[in-house]
Amino acid sequence: MRIIVSGGAGFIGSAVVRFLAKLDGIKILNIDKLTYAGNLASLRSVAALPNYSFEQVDIVDRPKLDEIFSSFRPDGVIHLAAESHVDRSITGALAFIQTNVVGTFHFLEAARAYWSTLPAPERQAFRFLHVSTDEVYGSLGETGLFTEETRYDPSSPYSASKASSDHLAIAWMRTYGLPVLVSNCSNNYGPYHFPEKLIPLTILNAMEGRPLPVYGNGSNIRDWLYVEDHARALWTILRGGLPGRTYNVGGCNERSNLEVVETICDALDTLRPTPRPHRELITFVADRPGHDKRYAIDATRCEDELGWKAQENFQTGIASTIEWYLENEWWWGPLRSNVYSGERLGLTSEAAPEPVSAC
Repeated sequence: MRIIVSGGAGFIGSAVVRFLAKLDGIKILNIDKLTYAGNLASLRSVAALPNYSFEQVDIVDRPKLDEIFSSFRPDGVIHLAAESHVDRSITGALAFIQTNVVGTFHFLEAARAYWSTLPAPERQAFRFLHVSTDEVYGSLGETGLFTEETRYDPSSPYSASKASSDHLAIAWMRTYGLPVLVSNCSNNYGPYHFPEKLIPLTILNAMEGRPLPVYGNGSNIRDWLYVEDHARALWTILRGGLPGRTYNVGGCNERSNLEVVETICDALDTLRPTPRPHRELITFVADRPGHDKRYAIDATRCEDELGWKAQENFQTGIASTIEWYLENEWWWGPLRSNVYSGERLGLTSEAAPEPVSAC
């Protein structure tokens, strides 16, 4: 089976590529623009494998996409290429519209043009998996879960751009018959996570004795999904999902942002003890504009229909993640020094700058 993974040098994308590369009979073409969040070092373990190849491509480049589809001749696509950080979308929304909306349009069109030339059996077997986020659903109250039938209600430029791309993907199925699947996942975490996000930022700041900023009072809740569980889910959906259907992927691990930060602090008190408890580094800062209160995923469809289930709970996953960052400065050190050092992103003109980013 031949699979194109777009955004395969990103956090989730690289986990998918590493997972697929271990399977028999799979050839992978990773296409990635290599923005600040794309890092080929995340693929060091698979770079020399004969079943893996890479092309640096911007998904708005339709002629190049056509060339790639024609030469590689994929049996399936996992579309992960996206601008994905909420804070960056607040101050730079255009890049999110360009990549997430316009880029997805071009990618769908390139896939459709290629798919339409295939013999009937290959057309029937082809799949286009569009990977999205639970943020398209907006904010939950104190109870309830996002299901595949939850109404879209995006709050940020990022989530609005992903909602738009979801609608495009489903429309290409309904209008043109392109066999599209859509997945919406909860917050991912794990190794190789770019250090602008809450968990890696907290780990690295704590290791360096820097402030651990928490938005508002830290009560915003997310459902945490270990990235390797997500990679398995995407493979499961690509193989067994029904075209035109959406699948929610979640870890069933709700935690407030403050709980996440405190868990990391307590673990580092044991692994990297300091004279003062790491919790004393926690600093509450001005909240993000439009910060959704709570996300939580109902993954019943993915579990019951496709047989997928998360293998990591938050306790095991966060322990593995912390240990990975402690042992792999070769990966994150250059990013902290040369790409992103921990400054706050996503400030509006009314907010004072503070050294923080968050999930």
